[in-house]
Amino acid sequence: MLDVTKLRVIDAVARHGSVTAAARELHYSQPSVTHHLSRLEAETGAQLVQRAGRGIRLTEAGRMLATRAAEIIGRIDAADAELAAHVGLRVGRVRLAGFSSAIGSLVPAAVAALATKHPGLEVSLTDLHPPEALELLRTGKIDVAIVFRYDETEPEPSGVRLHHLLDDPLYLLSKDRPVTLAELADATWIAGCDRCRSHLTSLCAVEGYAPRVGYTSDDMVVMQALVRSGLGVTTMPGLALRSHHVDGIFATEIPDSRRHVYAATYGEPPDPPAIAALLTALDEAAAL
Repeated sequence: MLDVTKLRVIDAVARHGSVTAAARELHYSQPSVTHHLSRLEAETGAQLVQRAGRGIRLTEAGRMLATRAAEIIGRIDAADAELAAHVGLRVGRVRLAGFSSAIGSLVPAAVAALATKHPGLEVSLTDLHPPEALELLRTGKIDVAIVFRYDETEPEPSGVRLHHLLDDPLYLLSKDRPVTLAELADATWIAGCDRCRSHLTSLCAVEGYAPRVGYTSDDMVVMQALVRSGLGVTTMPGLALRSHHVDGIFATEIPDSRRHVYAATYGEPPDPPAIAALLTALDEAAAL
């Protein structure tokens, strides 16, 4: 019979890659971690770990179980948070993750409003790209993920519910004068995250060329600094420009190009009260 303690052990070993680090995180002794792994192998009838030099590594069966363990543990932790929220919004905790331009624009207003209405409600925050945030949402390590997607982006994992916040226009940033995509076939481009780079490639393909990427960064400050120095051009969404816009560069809206911003939750409705309150606060911040 699998139990949560042993699942937490194999999850920690999988994440850290060593018994020592897993023991440190769990506040166990190393022999205790080894004992739990041995018991887990005996109970499942599968070899879950193998020796690798002075350490160990998970077998294919071990990796499969560790993946499920992360999801199960996340769901248990999420249940704890939901039960706390159902006690009432006087207490509780909501774990939020989002991409940087949302954190720099929507989230501060939303969390501040939530703190005023429900001062006992704690909101934790992590800065993550959409794929990583959705994985934490799926495994129950966060309660809400603020994500963006383009029309061509692959669908979200099964079980994810999307709550639309806004459609964010995309801008073309240049140094000397406003420009259009059609003019920039020979330009040096500054590209961001994989999802944004894929959309940039799609936009340029419509104009008949592939962008020549000379710099890679998803830091809005760095990207604008490179443009201002005349080192390249880039695209940037409106939320990012709302968070940080330097003087000396032109921002030209790209027609019919928007990214869609959502607050994602997981599982069947209704959302627990604390999560519902956060969604309402995000809606209000998006409308500002």
